[in-house]
Amino acid sequence: MSSGNKSFDLADLKRILKEGVGADESVDLEGDILDVDFEALGYESLAMLETGTRIEREFGITLDDETVTKTATPRGLIEAVNARLGSVPTV
Repeated sequence: MSSGNKSFDLADLKRILKEGVGADESVDLEGDILDVDFEALGYESLAMLETGTRIEREFGITLDDETVTKTATPRGLIEAVNARLGSVPTV
């Protein structure tokens, strides 16, 4: 059922978060973080804007700033990115 669209998943998000803004040593991105607020993970709005820019470049999509900064959890951001990609979220 794939039309060749790449999907965005939690592994992609973790990699981009670590590459873009790093991860504080006290933050565990390896646990079940799908429904944990980005703020609780140590990522504030500026870090999320950087993350959004990296997602846009890598996946060839456009995300508005509000989507990136107002989406509270990894699950929500993954769903928003996949909606832009036109693919089914693989969370």
